[in-house]
Amino acid sequence: MPVIVVANPKGGVGKSTVSTNLAGYLARQGHAVMLGDADRQQSSSAWLAQRPPELPTIRGWELTEHESIVRPPKGTTHLVLDTPAGLHGKRLDAVMKLADRVLVPLQASLFDIRASAAFLAELQARRKHAKVPLAVLGNRVREHTHAAQQLQDFLGQLGVPVLGPLRETQHYVQLAAHGLTLWDVAPGRVEKDLAQWQTVLDWLRSD
Repeated sequence: MPVIVVANPKGGVGKSTVSTNLAGYLARQGHAVMLGDADRQQSSSAWLAQRPPELPTIRGWELTEHESIVRPPKGTTHLVLDTPAGLHGKRLDAVMKLADRVLVPLQASLFDIRASAAFLAELQARRKHAKVPLAVLGNRVREHTHAAQQLQDFLGQLGVPVLGPLRETQHYVQLAAHGLTLWDVAPGRVEKDLAQWQTVLDWLRSD
């Protein structure tokens, strides 16, 4: 069962937005998807509660009595895990034991760049995590700005796959309010956004 972990210790970088849209894409492809929410804010769980029942099903957590071990629902084929801010040390190790792929979203700000750089260094420094495919996703990027150029310069120095960027748009906000993803509405309505996601989907399919 592929487990896609969406992680960054910096809060507010769009982990829940990325996680829910990944889950929505996989569900639209006919997979039995679980959306795991390890964040105390439970943003992904709140989104899932708003999802219309007629859309492709995405299931949520099933926890042990200690609420520490995830038990995917029976029949689950794909798991997307939305992780909390401040993910380091033993908590990071526990998540990485599950991970088949790690996607690190970040925004075009100095604070996000510094936090993400430290996090990527931590992942690459731990041998047991180094074999897990890793990619960075530029998120909420305003084109043709100094911040966007700063982000591009940083990403070019990473030595890991760089995906996106995803633009800053109200589409994500409006869809999330109704439990929807880009793949739950008419393609013409979100054509530009779907095109930006193509690098992410290609990475998911790669060996």
